[in-house]
Amino acid sequence: MPVKNRFAELQKEITEWRRDIHENPEILFETHRTSALVADKLKEFGCDEITTGIGRTGVVGVIKGKTDTAGKVIGLRADMDALPIHEATGLDYASKTPDAMHACGHDGHTAMLLGAAKYLSETRNFDGTVVLIFQPAEEGGGGGKEMCDDGMMERWGIQEVYGMHNWPGKPIGSFAIRPGAFFAATDQFDITFEGRGGHAAKPHETIDTTVMSAQAVLALQTIASRNADPVDRVVVSVTSFETSSKAFNVIPQRVQIKGTVRTMSTEMRDLAEKRVQEICAGVAATFGGSAEVTYHRGYPVMVNHEEQTEFAAKVASGISGGCDEAPLVMGGEDFAFMLEERPGAYILVGNGDSADVHHPEYNFNDEAIPAGCSWWAEIVEQRMPAA
Repeated sequence: MPVKNRFAELQKEITEWRRDIHENPEILFETHRTSALVADKLKEFGCDEITTGIGRTGVVGVIKGKTDTAGKVIGLRADMDALPIHEATGLDYASKTPDAMHACGHDGHTAMLLGAAKYLSETRNFDGTVVLIFQPAEEGGGGGKEMCDDGMMERWGIQEVYGMHNWPGKPIGSFAIRPGAFFAATDQFDITFEGRGGHAAKPHETIDTTVMSAQAVLALQTIASRNADPVDRVVVSVTSFETSSKAFNVIPQRVQIKGTVRTMSTEMRDLAEKRVQEICAGVAATFGGSAEVTYHRGYPVMVNHEEQTEFAAKVASGISGGCDEAPLVMGGEDFAFMLEERPGAYILVGNGDSADVHHPEYNFNDEAIPAGCSWWAEIVEQRMPAA
């Protein structure tokens, strides 16, 4: 069961779709052109049902197998949105939209699932129904949650769901996966420290929010070093520090810091939020000031289900000759919301020696298309074998 010959034949066509999407990136839920392209292709392929507007701009396509004796329904998901990054690849199909580019390979994910859709529509060599999920706003917008909140799983009776992401540095055509916690929960904090501003020459008359905030930045690192079990994982990163005054001779009245917390378990997520609140309040009180903490919970931990992960790895091994154990990833992935609603698995496919994702020189490697498409198709044909 190597790469399917049909995808080698379709590779040039799928590549053209991918590069067209790459050239016209869209951010978050603004995937209007991409969603229309997807819907048009699904109609051209002869899908049995096409629905737009799920999760605002998501698209759902349905393909029925030759038979349906067991009533099985499998969902396959690809993300469509780009990132607010100015592209620096110099490609002849580089982004035509300033400050927007497909720097994470969602153009490749969408194109590969379209390729699988074309093949499955042609052959229908399975017993059951496949639901194709094209999702907007993976990059921070929670499009996966919005599609679920729109009742997608119940409406189409999805029983299992599978997702895929390209992985730079991993050889083309290879795969990696792991059961259990895989991608981290991603939360954000916004903290405002209030003191008493004044003249820099008279610090004794002020409540210095710069010193206060600097102490808090250092203290927040003790969540990982002194609060967390060393075998558990937590990353606390302060990424923005802004004072209310930019003058050389003014101690500012307030300071705002922002950042993220990444965790791999519900327990550590709860602990981190609690300690961020406590540390900031305590540090502020020590200096005579106050702290207002806004803590936003983002994507949950993405957890692969045991049985589906084993199956997904077996399919990948049949295509590539093996499937590696993937590393834990401290980045977030909103496929987590779908895996909270239905059992399933998420796999990585090699993107070769490319720049890393979210880099202005990143580009999806079109040589990965046959392997990725084959995995989608085999998931359907092996999980729902023809009667």
